[in-house]
Amino acid sequence: MTPPSRSRKRRRGGRATEAAAAEADTLISLPRDVLDEILTRLGILDAVRTSALSRAWRRRWEALPSLDLSFPRLEDDKDAPKGLGAVDSILLRCPGRVRLFRADIDERYAGRAHDWLHVLSRRGVEILDLDFDKGFPALPTSVFSCGLLTSLSLFGCAIPLLPPGVVAFPELRKLSLVNAQLPDYGEYLLEEIIDTSPLLDFLVLTDVSFGGDYIREWVIQAPNLRHLTICSEINYGWVLEELTSLRSAVIDLWDFVVDSKFAKFLSGIVQVKKLLVVTHNAPVNSRAMIPEILLCTFHNLKSLKLYMHFCEQPPIMLTFCLLKSAPNLEKLKIQIFDGEEQKFEANGEFQNALWTDGMCANLQVVQMIGINWRPNEMSFIELILSKARLLHTLSVSHGEEIVMSSEDALNELVKYRRASAKAQVLFKGKET
Repeated sequence: MTPPSRSRKRRRGGRATEAAAAEADTLISLPRDVLDEILTRLGILDAVRTSALSRAWRRRWEALPSLDLSFPRLEDDKDAPKGLGAVDSILLRCPGRVRLFRADIDERYAGRAHDWLHVLSRRGVEILDLDFDKGFPALPTSVFSCGLLTSLSLFGCAIPLLPPGVVAFPELRKLSLVNAQLPDYGEYLLEEIIDTSPLLDFLVLTDVSFGGDYIREWVIQAPNLRHLTICSEINYGWVLEELTSLRSAVIDLWDFVVDSKFAKFLSGIVQVKKLLVVTHNAPVNSRAMIPEILLCTFHNLKSLKLYMHFCEQPPIMLTFCLLKSAPNLEKLKIQIFDGEEQKFEANGEFQNALWTDGMCANLQVVQMIGINWRPNEMSFIELILSKARLLHTLSVSHGEEIVMSSEDALNELVKYRRASAKAQVLFKGKET
């Protein structure tokens, strides 16, 4: 059989190309709003690639009424994310609104941020997420001209002071600052931004540092705030006021958790239903302030998660303080961190002395992750089983540094008295 000639192969290839182009042209005949939705869902890089489909598609992406520009750094990106170098061209060729701009920015492109923000402010950007690679580059003051922002997330940059007379973000609903630096008196910049953002309902301040030699008190006042995260090694003078809508909070404040002002700080978040507190960073040379913390009561708190260990006195005391202050708690989750060696003995007698009437009266579910069957941990489990009358599930998984075999530990657990006839102990094996 004679093989087909090269010219016939070319004709077949040409027909396939023509067929693909015809299909693409059929697709472009869809209603304009449907095409806009398709291109928007593709993402900007794939939307630009549709220019190769046919002549009709060549400039179709440029007519999008709204753009979402996202340039995250992927695992195979050695330097800047793919496509980041095309931002100038995209903004020039597509005059439509930019709803979202998200980018991981390295040193090469940090200097372009001012021009990008200037254009984005005129395009009505609503969601801005900038992650700077290193060096804490100065964020341009042009960020404050983005007056339609509803969400602002910044990582790894130095934030400038607000220009005089500027109301920064009156439409802002979400503010996330992580690993960010503010200048001297930057506390009052944040206070003003929060105070002039009446719709703010989500606030994250993680490893935010302030210049200057003095710690000044400043107020977080946000009546519509529903979630708050504050993580810091240093007490930077936060004062929480009028957080009447708060529903959840994450608190990791290192030495401040044993400060005399910590109880007052907690009183600002008593409205929460869900709370995560990191206590394993508490200094070992301090005592938790049991009488003070009882002055505030978390009546609405249903779910409490603790990152802690049972090897030192402060985390244990803080745990009991929080449990005493949450009379309606239903779910307790404890994740064991650090604590390589038990240095303080908190046996059954010690922990039982910390128990008060009404404590854990509504507790139904307890989850303990990464325990190592140390005596203090076992005493806590025994206490919960013997006191929590509504408990129906206590699940346990162990960590890497177990001090006895799981078989021996479980044999001991099944002997513990249970205040609830419905209480079940579930062993989940090794923490994964």
